[in-house]
Amino acid sequence: MTYLDQVKTILTDVLGLGASGAALGADTPLLGSLPELDSMAVVSLIGALEEHFGIAIDDDDISASTFATVGSLAAFVEERAA
Repeated sequence: MTYLDQVKTILTDVLGLGASGAALGADTPLLGSLPELDSMAVVSLIGALEEHFGIAIDDDDISASTFATVGSLAAFVEERAA
């Protein structure tokens, strides 16, 4: 399973997207486009990513560009996990 697929699964679970999570793609915009992705959901999502991938994400490492699209988030996670 690719990083993109894993991130999509985590997004779907954390945000409770259900079947609509299947429509997420690398170019799917996140912040400002998914109403489910509010500030509390971002915190939950970061925790889920840290736990799943065994990585640590500092507040200083996160920017709006990280959460621009599903693909940018997956690339960020892949870079951290390397």
